[in-house]
Formats: sequence, C-alpha cells, structure tokens
Amino acid sequence: MADQFTKVDCLRETLLESLEITDKRQEDISREDVLSRIENVIQTIVVSVSKGEAPLLKVMNRSSWTNVRFQKSVGLVLKADVSLTPLQCDCPSSATKFALILKVLSVIYKLVQSDSYATKRDIYYNDMQLFGSQRTLDFIVDDVSCLLKVPRRSLHVLATSKGFISGDLCYLEEDGTKVDCNSSSAATPVSSNVNGIRNIVSSAKFILIVEKDATFQRLLDDDFCTRLSPCIIITGKGMPDVNSRLMVRKLWDTLHVPVFALVDADPHGIEIMCIYKYGSLSMAFEAHSLTVPSVLWLGLLPSDIQRYRVPEESIIPFSQADESKINSLRNRSYITCQPAWEREK
Repeated sequence: MADQFTKVDCLRETLLESLEITDKRQEDISREDVLSRIENVIQTIVVSVSKGEAPLLKVMNRSSWTNVRFQKSVGLVLKADVSLTPLQCDCPSSATKFALILKVLSVIYKLVQSDSYATKRDIYYNDMQLFGSQRTLDFIVDDVSCLLKVPRRSLHVLATSKGFISGDLCYLEEDGTKVDCNSSSAATPVSSNVNGIRNIVSSAKFILIVEKDATFQRLLDDDFCTRLSPCIIITGKGMPDVNSRLMVRKLWDTLHVPVFALVDADPHGIEIMCIYKYGSLSMAFEAHSLTVPSVLWLGLLPSDIQRYRVPEESIIPFSQADESKINSLRNRSYITCQPAWEREK
C-alpha cells in the first residue's frame, strides 16, 4: 500500500508543477437572450409557412467524428465549419424529430420566461406518449442546446444525477441548503444543479474519479478519504452522466488540485477516463464546461496486472466488443498523443 501512496504523491507533484488552468467555458446566457434565440427560430418557421414553403430546421449531427477536432488544452471541440442536417416538417424521415424539437422549444420557453426549472424526467412524464422514451427526450434537449448555441444550464432543464461524491467537501446548493460530504460511510448524490453550487470549502489534496460504484463503496468502507490524506472521491457509476462531469470540472476550477482516474484496465475503462479528460463526441459543443484535460490515469494500468501478479484466473478475456472498442480507441487523436498510453496497449 505504501508504494501506491508514493505513486499518488509523485503524480500529484508532477501535476502541480505543470498545471495550467484553462477556463474558456461559455458564459451563462441571459434569460432574455435565450428567449430571443427561441423566438428567432420560431419566426423563421412562421416566415416559411407564410410563403407557402415547408419550414425546416438545421441541426448538427452530434454522432459524426467529422464535426469535431481534438484540442489538447480542452479535448473534443466542435469544428468551425460543422455540417448541418436539414429537418423538414413535410419529410416523413424527419417530421417527428422536427415536431419534438418544437415541443421542447415551447417547454423551455415557458421555463425560462417564468424563471422556473424542470428535470428532463419531469418533461418526459408530462408527455410520455409523445416522446416515446426518456432517451429520445434527452437527445432532443441536447439538440436544442446545440441549435440555440446555448449551454444546457441556461435552458432551465436539469438532469437527474446518478453519481455520488464523498470526502473533504462542503458547499451550498443554489437554494441555500448546506451539503457536507465528509461522512466516511455514506456518499452524497451529485447535485442535479451543479452550476448553482457555491461557497465550496475543502482542504482536499486531490480528486479521485472512480469508475465502478462497487470500488467507490469499498474505498468508503476503508475510510480512504481520511487514511490517505484529505481528498475527494467521485463516481459516475460507469459511463458518467453530465452532472458528474460538471462536478469534476467545477471542483478542478475551484480547488486547483490534481485529478486522478481509477478505472478498469480494459477499453471501456479507458474510454470512461477519456470522457472525463477529453469529453464525448455527442457533447463536444459544451466541452469547455465538461472536460478536465489534466486528469491523470492512476490505474489500473494493463502493466499493473503483471506488476502486482494478478492471478490469471481473475483476468476476464477480451470479448469481441472489447476488441472493437480498443480498435476504435486506437484511431482517436487523444489516444495517439499519449505515448505512455500507447505502450500500455
């Protein structure tokens, strides 16, 4: 265990020497500006109808790698010349999505106008038949954010959090509720309104991102946050939700301490770490608010399997899906710029 502590200390010192804080996030947009942008979209549709033309919307394809580029200081960001996909209301293949975007624009307009908030789950349950699934609504909300060029936090739509956090951390929620994450046996759910958090108080020396909920709980049970040194641990319980990523970024911006990732030594664990570090393809339009490029891969490294003599019977062989994932990762620019990672393959 001692050499693991030394590993953390060495990485922390290295990061502190080279840490460069970049905070080029989009500023919160005023309510009036959000309302104006929605009105402009609707006005364009009304003008088309008045001319007897089928109205259309142009949305970005958020699943296309051709629309993003890798910027080392930020991560995956949108290109200046992103390709847009037209959605026409009279086209069978796009009419449904066109209608859903208008519905969500209407909901957001009312929320912003009344200065009230709703979760994506609330919106979905208000019209389950229309949206069909929570996933469909989630995708439409992100499309609207991208269409309006407005950070999702300015749309007054909140996401339900699935992550947990614990350690040397206290803060106030936007409504004034005090949150203390210092309990060694129970974790605190990540806030559903991370941007409203204020008065952050912590003497943490580092932040540890933990991939698996079971590993996170084991660290809590072992009183990790006080036995090692004051620190903060957070988990998105696998593939992280937006709030967990926002929380890591907010703590990094506020505390200016190293951030480490503890993930499985497999392609999916590496991808999860990369999402915290460099962002995701579908949310590249909000990369400045969601990424922490200084995240360091603490482990588990593939080379640790031999170093710590992990029994062969404890190792799960790669599946076909694992092979496909590792081949996909190899082609990503944020992997090829990491020579040490290349050696771990």
